[in-house]
Amino acid sequence: MRVAAVDCGTNSIRLLIADVADDRVQDVHREMRIVRLGQGVDATGQFAPDALARTRAALAGYAELMRSYDVEAVRMVATSAARDVGNRDEFFAMTSEVLGAVVAGAVAEVITGDEEAELSFRGAVGELDSDAAPFVVVDLGGGSTEVVLGSREVVAGYSADIGCVRLTERCLHSDPPTEDEIAAARAVVRDALADALRVVPVEQARTWVGVAGTMTTLAALAHKMTTYDSEAIHLSRVRFDDLLTVCADLLAMTRRQRAALGPMHEGRVDVIGGGAIVVQELAAVLGERAGINELVVSEHDILDGIALSIA
Repeated sequence: MRVAAVDCGTNSIRLLIADVADDRVQDVHREMRIVRLGQGVDATGQFAPDALARTRAALAGYAELMRSYDVEAVRMVATSAARDVGNRDEFFAMTSEVLGAVVAGAVAEVITGDEEAELSFRGAVGELDSDAAPFVVVDLGGGSTEVVLGSREVVAGYSADIGCVRLTERCLHSDPPTEDEIAAARAVVRDALADALRVVPVEQARTWVGVAGTMTTLAALAHKMTTYDSEAIHLSRVRFDDLLTVCADLLAMTRRQRAALGPMHEGRVDVIGGGAIVVQELAAVLGERAGINELVVSEHDILDGIALSIA
């Protein structure tokens, strides 16, 4: 069955067109566009008109691709940003109009943090060796971070209201961020992670798997790539020493310096410092509690979980 999965997050909107059979996903087309749908949501509780316009333009482009690839079924999920807003009816009206032209009745749905965690986990662990389980999968997004523990099935999961966009807008205002701003951001992250750790027994984990753009970009920088190479990134490993060095370097850089880094997507330049802080704090917790000393990065994530949920 040929399906289209769309993940609309706080920072990006992503598309996977795939053939799904026997619980396996075969990529046909995979794409990401930065739309910053969650622009200002943490402060205003509303989608900004220009953010909705950017998202509509990207989704219209995706709809054209769905038609050209003869997609049979579509599922679009909206995550953190869409949970928090008062004007989400405007968003749903737009998605209904654009997606309904491809598949009758298709519309975006807002999923809970628990659903997001489960879909991310299912997409991330499909290719991993079961001998490396239990896995703790971390999906670090723009508005939320999902922490999920399991082997082939989810044992426990939690969606924390921290992400690279939310944290940047709340705390990291200078370029580069000041020590006081970084300290304030760390306090926010530690509070949010404390809530997650009360639910998710990460000390049981043997392998840390990171998904989504912050994680993959950090891995590309740690591997000293001059351009982003998704095939080389997928299932690559980064030792904590290298990972933490990259995080510290990014926090010390100006946005112009970050933009000059080969693997850096322009839409992550201003917010990846927030993501780096989340990763630093997670590495400290997982090193101390689970004895983990490296990060495994997967290019397969919630998109793959969404595709599997359709067929």
